Amino acid sequence: MSFAYFLSFENRAGESRRLPEGTLPALRNLLRPIEGLSRALIFTPESAQDRFIDDGVPPPLSLQLYFRELPALEAAVTPGGPLQPLVGTGILGEVGESMVNQQAFYVRPFPVDDPVVRPGASGLPCSFVVHYPGPAADINEWLTNYIASHPPLMRQFPGMRSIEILSRVDWCGSLPWPRANHMQRNRVMFDSPEALTEALKSPARLQLRADFMRFPPYEGGNFHYPMATEEVLPA
Repeated sequence: MSFAYFLSFENRAGESRRLPEGTLPALRNLLRPIEGLSRALIFTPESAQDRFIDDGVPPPLSLQLYFRELPALEAAVTPGGPLQPLVGTGILGEVGESMVNQQAFYVRPFPVDDPVVRPGASGLPCSFVVHYPGPAADINEWLTNYIASHPPLMRQFPGMRSIEILSRVDWCGSLPWPRANHMQRNRVMFDSPEALTEALKSPARLQLRADFMRFPPYEGGNFHYPMATEEVLPA
């Protein structure tokens, strides 16, 4: 069982913010000692092409922090907890003044045929990070249908290294940023942005699109961002 705390720093309309020098080392140092953290992913913008969608400039930064138990996640976001230094300390620079949202999820991993990552020239794999704001007309019908039909089709993408479906949960926390209430997040990962682009050109993409057209009714659209993915393990 695994839970994830997702923190996303969005661009405002017409803006494209960059991380200040020193942000990533400071984040690594902040994340490694967190009690109960099993792993952390730091997402930064990448570029890939898809024949059906273009959701604009990716967020300048997102974090996905994994915990085996929900209480451990909640302890990390309490007053005085280990993530409190992200607030008002300058670690995030101007990115910290961007639109921010936070949310906790239950993580559902799915099998892939070859999970071994072989990074490209950048040295980091590339995740396609997706969210569905919702709501669905019937969330049980939505999740049941999505989990049964979509991951097996995702698995057919060439070079697929990881598949996750994240379902929202209720959670306690006190960090000051607004809470998102997305009905679902997904993350699939490839060796590089080039590998992601090639996968999106494959026949599997057409099958996924056909399945999308059969989804149960929902609102809010969906958003897809290619993100360089750095894994940080606890100290």
